[in-house]
This record gives sequence, structure tokens and C-alpha cells, in this order.
Amino acid sequence: MAKGPRPLQEMAALQANPRTSSTLISESARRPSPRRPPVRVRCSATPSPPRSYRITLLPGDGIGPEVVSVAKDVLYLAGSLEGIEFRFREVPVGGAALDATGVPLPEETLTTAKESDAVLLGAIGGYKWDANEKHLKPETGLLQLRAGLGVFANLRPATVLPQLVDASTLKKEVAEGVDIMVVRELTGGIYFGKPRGFGSNDKGEDIGFNTEIYSVPEIDRIARVAFEVARKRRGKLCSVDKANVLEASMLWRKTVTALASEFSDVEISHMYVDNAAMQLIRNPKQFDTIVTNNIFGDILSDEASMLTGSIGMLPSASIGASGPGLFEPIHGSAPDIAGQDKANPLATVLSAAMLLRYGLGEEQAAKRIEDAVINTLNKGFRTGDIFSEGTTLVGCKRMGAEVLKSVDSQATVAAALH
Repeated sequence: MAKGPRPLQEMAALQANPRTSSTLISESARRPSPRRPPVRVRCSATPSPPRSYRITLLPGDGIGPEVVSVAKDVLYLAGSLEGIEFRFREVPVGGAALDATGVPLPEETLTTAKESDAVLLGAIGGYKWDANEKHLKPETGLLQLRAGLGVFANLRPATVLPQLVDASTLKKEVAEGVDIMVVRELTGGIYFGKPRGFGSNDKGEDIGFNTEIYSVPEIDRIARVAFEVARKRRGKLCSVDKANVLEASMLWRKTVTALASEFSDVEISHMYVDNAAMQLIRNPKQFDTIVTNNIFGDILSDEASMLTGSIGMLPSASIGASGPGLFEPIHGSAPDIAGQDKANPLATVLSAAMLLRYGLGEEQAAKRIEDAVINTLNKGFRTGDIFSEGTTLVGCKRMGAEVLKSVDSQATVAAALH
């Protein structure tokens, strides 16, 4: 039977432990050899009882269906090698849902997601729906999904792998060794604050307005997750705000500062968002864990992702106090290459690894996937976004097939050793 939702603090501790995975594949990257034997080998003569999980698949738009298809196959194989059974259900969201039902998040999709053990999302959006009214935009469906699942903590790692350090646009000496976790508040702030809308000013001019608003409990809960993450990493937490201008940021800084007394083992610092954006390029290795609000986190995590060389490599996890988590690559739908077998599926594959570890507590299956990705990169396979001279250019399907081979080879090696 599927396990119940993991308590938030337990998941935060797991997410934060560098010996397990907070930096995802950074530990594996430091030990690039794929030959070390798995920690646990199952004996076919005495099989363990199967664990069964319900996984909601949301392929979405653009390249979403392509990358989710690859991740599903990898998830299935890695799980089967650990005695895990998956029951997948695919439902529409975003533009695909608009075309099928007229709304970006059908009630059936949200209900299915809530009733599952974890949710894997591809990507949403595209030129086709850009002119839609706000409530009929694909992005609105994603915001509604996050709110409906109650996932308020978004963890976005940015780790420069040794195999891809030359893909970074920064100098090697700047990019090498970067290992950052951005903890982004996901369900509050200017994206959800009210009042919002359109109107006119006293001169009769059209205006648009949004409200940046946070309560102390909202700030406290995301800061606690960030402190837990930081204390299991390198013990450094930088809180990013704009407290010199914004009242919401003044409350943010006051709340985070007060909470710091409960985490005396974590070194806390504060930085204005404009300076943080500059420092991420100037000296990214100064950062360990960053916590910030919704809009700043949206921007800074995308900036941090490019330190690694490609947004197509980075996964994310969104968790709440209970219920299923939402796992997705941080790249967009890339409609310009959709259906051309050019997409990089590795961010979605690694999102599946995060799903296993953080959503289901299946550490060994998650490691199988992460090790397989490292092994595939070590063999020199690259999609176009990470391609460099001397490597082998492949498409989305071929990259997926190579990862599957690497997952399967782990089982072959384990069998030979036993």
C-alpha cells in the first residue's frame, strides 16, 4: 500500500541532507564512477512485498508530453527494480486542458492530483494561448494547482556538475563547485495578493495593480523549511528581500530574524534582491541556501539555474504540510521545439527522482535514477542545450533510452556481484 504523506519537517530534513540528496546529484557528481554496487540488492527468491503508489501525470503543453513520457519510463523501471508498483493516471492541465475542457485546471484534474501520492508535471503554456484573458491562461491553471494542493515550499537546486561545467556561460573558476538550494515561497505574495486588477487613476489613465502581501505565519513556515535545509547542508542561510523599500519585506526580515534564534547552528544573513541578483553572477559560491518570497524566488532561481549551463537540467520539488507533492522541471514548454525530439528530458527525469525521495521516501529508487543520469553524462551523451565538441548529440528519445540502459545496467552489475 502507498505510504501516507510525509510530515513537512521530516521531508525538509530529507531534502536538506547532503548525504542523501538536497543537492540532488551533486554527491554522485563528485564520485562519477557508475560502478559502485547498490546499497541494497533484492533476492528474487525472497521478494519484499510490493509498494504501490498512485502517480498523477500532467504532461501539459509544448515539450511537456515528450519529457514526461521519458520520465515515466525511467520512474517505472527504477521502481520495479526496488519492488515498487506504480499506477499512473494522465490528466490535462494548462493549454491542453483549455483545448479539451475550456478551463486551464479542470476539477477532475485537481481531484485526481489530490487523491494521488505524488504529481509529476511537464510544462504549461505556449504562443497559442498568449492572447487569452488571464483566467483562461495556462499559467493560471498552474497557480490554481499549487494552491489546490497546498504546496507552499518550492525547492530549486542549482548544482554545477563537473561533466557540464564548461556549458556554463560563466568562467570555469566562477562556476566550478557551485551548489545552491533556493527555497521559494510558493502560494503567497504578489501572485496571489488582493486587491488586484485594472482600473483608472485620477487622471483617467488606465492602470493595472497587484498587492504584495504576507502574513507572519506564511513567512514563518517557509523560513522554518529553509533553516532545516540549511542546517543539513553547510549551515548558511541567506534571506533575500527588499526591506529598504517594501513593507512586506520589512515584515519578512523581522520574522526571519526572530526565528533565527531557534536555529543557532545556522549562520543567517540578509541581502536585498537586486544585490542578490548581482552576487549570483559575481560570486555564486558564497551562497548555500537562499530563502525568499514568491516573485523574487521565481526570478532568482531561474537566474541560478543558468549558472549550471542549461535550464534543461534542473528539477524542482513543491511540498506542503501534508498531501501529495508537485514535482516538475523548471524549464518552460519551449513550443518552438515541441514535437521535434530536441528537448532535454533530464530535468524531468531528475524531478522523478525527487518525487521518489521527497514524495514517497524511496531513497534507493531515487539514487538509481540519479546515478543513471550521471552515468549517461559520463558516456558523453548530450542534447542540444548542453552539447559541446567531443560529445555525442542525441535527441529526447535517445537520451531517455540511454538513461534507461544505465538504470538497467545497475541491476546487471548487482546481479553479477551477487
